[in-house]
Amino acid sequence: MIGRIAGTILHRAADQVLIDVRGVGYVVHVSARTAAALPPAGEVAALYTDLLVREDLLQLFGFPTLLEKEWHRLLMSVQGVGAKASMAILGTLGAEGTGRAIALGDWSAIKAAPGVGPKLAHRVVMELKDKAPAVMALGGALTVALADASDERGARAAPRPAVPPAGASAAADALSALANLGYAQGEAAAAVAQAQTQAQAGGEDAAAPALIRAALRLLAPKG
Repeated sequence: MIGRIAGTILHRAADQVLIDVRGVGYVVHVSARTAAALPPAGEVAALYTDLLVREDLLQLFGFPTLLEKEWHRLLMSVQGVGAKASMAILGTLGAEGTGRAIALGDWSAIKAAPGVGPKLAHRVVMELKDKAPAVMALGGALTVALADASDERGARAAPRPAVPPAGASAAADALSALANLGYAQGEAAAAVAQAQTQAQAGGEDAAAPALIRAALRLLAPKG
């Protein structure tokens, strides 16, 4: 299994990148979001990868974080979701957005991905809603970016900060805190996802303490 590719970018396209690794060129399929974030041709890059093996085809898919790779694996487990649909969902929502949409049961957000119809979007939410909390809880550990890449001569590229995206880390911390308070994973994940969405929409603090307070308000008995 090829789990990581690091080398010099020879060519970039909207949905794939050609990376030279010590004289061997690897075509790595990526989402539109990942493609847009990659450096230009001639610079080094590194991606976590997943190898799709078919009877007549081998394809590598690349992801900037282990969290996104894990969501790709889960999306592919849903009946009717192939690699193209999975990459479309991740390209539209990103790893964090995908987790929030599934935790909230927001199938319309999933449907916004190109080529994903309402029936498939419903199925994604229904089949993954119970798995989403566990992945969200691991967000801080799985969002560590690749620290550096090596070119074909073995020289080190300038290190990239290996800092988890704040949103994923904060959501994971908030989920852990709510679980320690006795809330079920499913209801805690939905509350944290809603609190995070509201914070982002209102330009408010989305750090873990603020998310915990907001989620607790959402979880409080009404009336």
